[in-house]
Amino acid sequence: MNQEQLSKIADGKGFIAALDQSGGSTPKALKLYGVEESEYSGEAQMFDLVHAMRTRIVTSPAFDGRRVLGAILFEQTMDRQFDGLDAADYLWQRKQVVPFLKVDKGLADEADGVQLMKPIPGLDALLKRAVAKKIFGTKMRSVVNGANQKGIDAVLDQQFEIGRQIFAAGLIPILEPEVSIKAADKEQAEVLLKQGFLKRLDALPSDVQVMLKLTLPNVDGYYKELVDHPRVVRVVALSGGYDRDEANARLSRNPGVIASFSRALTEGLSAKQSDEAFNSALDGAIEGIYRASIA
Repeated sequence: MNQEQLSKIADGKGFIAALDQSGGSTPKALKLYGVEESEYSGEAQMFDLVHAMRTRIVTSPAFDGRRVLGAILFEQTMDRQFDGLDAADYLWQRKQVVPFLKVDKGLADEADGVQLMKPIPGLDALLKRAVAKKIFGTKMRSVVNGANQKGIDAVLDQQFEIGRQIFAAGLIPILEPEVSIKAADKEQAEVLLKQGFLKRLDALPSDVQVMLKLTLPNVDGYYKELVDHPRVVRVVALSGGYDRDEANARLSRNPGVIASFSRALTEGLSAKQSDEAFNSALDGAIEGIYRASIA
C-alpha cells in the first residue's frame, strides 16, 4: 500500500471525486452533460462518450490534487488512458489525486427494506488487476430504503465481509450503505446504521482499515463516532440526490466528513461549453465542494 497516498486520504484537506457512473447510470450522466441518447448508438459508443467527459474533467486545470484528494473510477476507466497514461498513473503522477475503483456489479432487488449488492464474480482477479494498475482503494454500494434491522444487518454484514477480502488483497475498501434520502424513516435508519457500524468496526482486527461513504445524516454531526473510530481512515459523504448547494450546506454542518460527490460535482457542466466556460464551471464546483469539505 502506498503510504503517501494513505496519508493524503487520511489527513488531506479536500474531497474525493466520484467519476464511476456505470452502465445503468451512464445515459443519465450523459444527458445531464448535454449529450442526448439520440446522439449515440450502442454501449461502446456510450462508454466512449462518458470517457471523453471524464477525460475533460480530470485533464482540466481546475482538477488538481490541492483540492481533490482522490477519484473513484469505473472498471472500464481503469483500463483506459487519460492523455496517454493509464488512468490511475495519470491521476497520481500528473495530478497527485489518489485512484479508487468501483467494484460492485449493481444492486439486487429490494428485500427487508434494503438492496444488497449483486454477487461480484471474479472479484479476486479484479482486485489483483487493480493492485497491478496502482489503484489505492475500492468502492461498493448498497442501499437502505428504510429502518429495517434485519435488512440493515444484512447490508452491513455483506459490506464488511467483502471489505475484509478487499483489504486482504492490499486495497482500502470504501463501504457504502447509502440511506435513501426518500426514506420516510431516514433518521431512524441512520440510528440503526451507526449502531451496526460501531459494533462491526469494534470487532475488526486492529490492523484492518476501512473508509465509509454515507448519506449526509438528518442530525448534524451524527457520524462523529465513526469519523473518530481508529479503524476508519476517512468518512466521505455522497450527494444522494441533493443538488450541489444543498449537499454542500449539509456537508459543512458535519465536521470531519468530506465529500465524495458524483452528480453534484458535474452539475452545470456541458459537452457544448467552450473549454474556458467548462473549466470555469468545474473550478466553481470544485471550490464549493472543497470549502464545504474543510468547514
